[in-house]
Amino acid sequence: MKKIFFITLLATLFSSSVFSQDLKKDAVPKQYSFELGGRYIAASSFDNKASAGGTFLFDYAWQLSGFTRSNASFISVPLGYTILLPDTKDDKQMAILSYGWTVRHEIGYEKKVIPFFSYSLLLNQLRISGTEGAVFGHQTKFDFGINFKTSTRIQYFTKVEYSFTRYPKLGTASSQRMHVAELKFGFRF
Repeated sequence: MKKIFFITLLATLFSSSVFSQDLKKDAVPKQYSFELGGRYIAASSFDNKASAGGTFLFDYAWQLSGFTRSNASFISVPLGYTILLPDTKDDKQMAILSYGWTVRHEIGYEKKVIPFFSYSLLLNQLRISGTEGAVFGHQTKFDFGINFKTSTRIQYFTKVEYSFTRYPKLGTASSQRMHVAELKFGFRF
């Protein structure tokens, strides 16, 4: 009796899940972004001074809203790489690999120029040339930019960013910090 009840219950659950599925599958719109820019470290508690350099980022985004005449929002997975050049001959080059999550909101729709803002939570892997190992940090980033719509699939954009990054400092209760400003240009498709 228990076996028949169990089989009936499984068959009911399986059949209801199969028939309740919407047979029409809508794909979520995606965007791929590439951006290049310059980074300037406005303030840093690091002894090594490398305050300016270049940055590259690839971003894979899924559209969350804005499907019907409303502002679009996206969530994305960025992957970036930055090289900071030494300020003096005694300082060393720094390299930062960044990855995490970004949420982007467009302000307006169906226009040729659409402002946007976004915020990111990223993990960083910082390497200093000539030093073994790397240190992992947490970066919080805010940016504001403008999308330039075109008649093709490619959209161009520019943005300014501010971020705060904290890296642990071994052997002390305090951490090392960076305040960063960036100016970037890129394209999305």
